[in-house]
Amino acid sequence: MLIDTHCHIADPAFDADRDAVIARALASDVQKMIVIGTDLESSQRAIALAEKYPFIFATVGLHPHDAKALNDSLLETFDQMADHPKVVGLGEMGFDLYYNHSTREEQRQAFIEQIRLAKKKQLPLVIHTRDAWQETFDLFKEEQVQEHAETVGAVLHCFTGNQETANLGLQFGCYISFSGIMTFKKASEVQEAATTVDLDKIVVETDAPYLAPQGFRGKRNEPAYVSAIVQKLSELRGMAVSDLATMTTKNAERLFQGLSK
Repeated sequence: MLIDTHCHIADPAFDADRDAVIARALASDVQKMIVIGTDLESSQRAIALAEKYPFIFATVGLHPHDAKALNDSLLETFDQMADHPKVVGLGEMGFDLYYNHSTREEQRQAFIEQIRLAKKKQLPLVIHTRDAWQETFDLFKEEQVQEHAETVGAVLHCFTGNQETANLGLQFGCYISFSGIMTFKKASEVQEAATTVDLDKIVVETDAPYLAPQGFRGKRNEPAYVSAIVQKLSELRGMAVSDLATMTTKNAERLFQGLSK
C-alpha cells in the first residue's frame, strides 16, 4: 500500500477526469491520498472531496503565496474547518521567497498564526519552504515548533534541500517528504539527502498536478505516479520497493494520525 501525502486533486486541473485519476491511483496501490488546502476555496474543495471518498483526507491552510489574504475572519474559518473529522493537518504554510507573491512580513505573520492554530488543534504542520531555509528554521526556534513536531507532527513538504538542511529539519522533529523532484537527473543534492534521512522519517508525495517524476515529465502529475518516487527511493537506498512502500506508509500514518480513524 502507498500513501500520497500531498496532492491537489481537488483543483480545477482535475475537473474533467477526477474519478479516472482516483481510479488509476487505486489501481496503482495508492490506497490513501491527502488533498492539500492552499487558501479558503481549495481547503473547502479538499474537504468536499474527502467527504466523498473514505480513503481521501484533507488539510486546510494558506500557502505563502496568498499570505496577504490572512485576516481574523479567515483565521476563524480555518479554526472551524480544522475540526472536520477528515482534516488531518494544517497547511500548506510557510515561506516562499522565490516568487514573493506576498511580502516577507505577510508570509511570516501567516506562518506564525497557522503554527499557533495547529498547536491549538493538535494537528501536524505541512510546511512549504522555497529559498527560505534560514527563515523557516529561525521561525521554528521562535515558535518552539520542535515540541509540537515531536509530539504531534510536522513535515517539510516537497523537500528540495541538501543533506545539511535535511538534518536540520530532522533536529526540529520534522518528517521529510520526497516528491518527483528526487527522480530528476540533476537533483543530486536531494538524492543524496534521500540516502541519509532516517527511514522512519521519510514520507512520499506527488504534489499533483505539479512536478511529475522522471518518465512522466511534461505530463500532468497524479497520485498514481507516487510509485515512481518510491521506486527511485528504493534504488537510492538499496532496498526492496515493497519494503520502502511499507515503511513510508507506516510513517505517513504515524505523522497524520487521522488517516487511521
